[in-house]
Amino acid sequence: MQTASIRWIEEQKFVATSPSGHAVAIDSDRTSNKAPGPMEMVLMALGGCTATDMVVILEKKRQKLQSLEVVCSGARAPEPPTVWVKLEVVFHLRGVLDEDAVKHAIELTKEKYCSVAAMLRKTAEISWKYELLPPQ
Repeated sequence: MQTASIRWIEEQKFVATSPSGHAVAIDSDRTSNKAPGPMEMVLMALGGCTATDMVVILEKKRQKLQSLEVVCSGARAPEPPTVWVKLEVVFHLRGVLDEDAVKHAIELTKEKYCSVAAMLRKTAEISWKYELLPPQ
């Protein structure tokens, strides 16, 4: 079993330590906004998970990826618990890329590999889009 620990600092500010030992600041008070809030980190986790999959899959497909940006946007439920109910994942890819390879990579991260997306699908409708940018 993996274990994370969250240590209260002050007000609604915390330091989270991941199972691998990395520390991250969390600020649940969106007014003070000194660090990402927990639900913002969920969006970032979705982006990080899918970005990792895309890089690995496209590399295995021998695609020449020059840059990748994943933009995750979402809407939350109006009443507590205010879970994510609608999410959009947009991939901005640059390089010498075959569009079918990109579509297949997105399908694999969406349906098979991204565990964060798999969890979020339980509460949210997730849409997936991509933009292919010319190589530099």
